[in-house]
Amino acid sequence: MIKIYLASASPRRREILELMKLDFTVETAEADETLPHGLSPEDAGEMLATKKALALKEKLLKNGEFDENTVIIAADTLVYMDGEALGKPKDEKDALGMLAKLSGNKHCVCTGTCILYGEKSISSSEVSDVYMRKISPDMALTYVATGEPLDKAGAYGIQGIGSVLVDRIDGDFFSVMGLSPNTVCKLMGALGIPYFDLLMRFMK
Repeated sequence: MIKIYLASASPRRREILELMKLDFTVETAEADETLPHGLSPEDAGEMLATKKALALKEKLLKNGEFDENTVIIAADTLVYMDGEALGKPKDEKDALGMLAKLSGNKHCVCTGTCILYGEKSISSSEVSDVYMRKISPDMALTYVATGEPLDKAGAYGIQGIGSVLVDRIDGDFFSVMGLSPNTVCKLMGALGIPYFDLLMRFMK
């Protein structure tokens, strides 16, 4: 029987797998998130997602909880503007600075996804262009005061209040949110786990 682990504490990623009606367990492990210099957003996203998946695999192996029927889903989302990575803000001042950079401009959001299934693994990344509306200083101050931006790359959450700051997206909304159901479905299929067959098993 397949057992699925989500290698992320992100409430957004958990919500997305719940939308897919998958039966899964949330379990995380510490991973080294340093990256070689000069990586593309796509390669960086995939590398970080793979590191998270492998870290959890090692943890499960030590606990005797990993075998050929274990599936690990991991993802990492990066925000880039003009080639600069915008991580999670250090504090409110940093969040305001990021929002000022994004205001009225286009940036890209890259989500790398890695799935391990026993000894097999596969990864991919999706890049979406996000166009922000003009954000006045008062709007930014009020938004930062909500606390929502402080734990999110780029200092905004597309699925929350931050959605009103976005003019449009060219790409996958769920990928910008943190995990694409379409990508999960494709990668699982490539590993020999057809999503709809799995869904039927969970529904029985």
